[in-house]
Amino acid sequence: MQIVLALIYGAAIGALAHFTMPARDMRGSALAPMLGAVVGGAVWTILTWVGLGLDSPWLWLAALIVPAAVVYIAVAVLTRLRRARDERERERLRLA
Repeated sequence: MQIVLALIYGAAIGALAHFTMPARDMRGSALAPMLGAVVGGAVWTILTWVGLGLDSPWLWLAALIVPAAVVYIAVAVLTRLRRARDERERERLRLA
């Protein structure tokens, strides 16, 4: 049942990333929170399968740190890719 906490933490980190990173208009508002929730849940699941228990601080730290790192990197990369794609599309349509 504690996996729900990892999902909530991941979604909250994703929402924070969405609102603190530039170019919010280049991505959907649910992208970062959903990515954070998925990564947080996946990390929690993998670490519990490996054998870490609820009393392990590594499980809790990983559920906070890994989603933050993944979300911030992924949002930055996706924003850069979106800008490049939009620019190519503008050139193709001769709008620029």
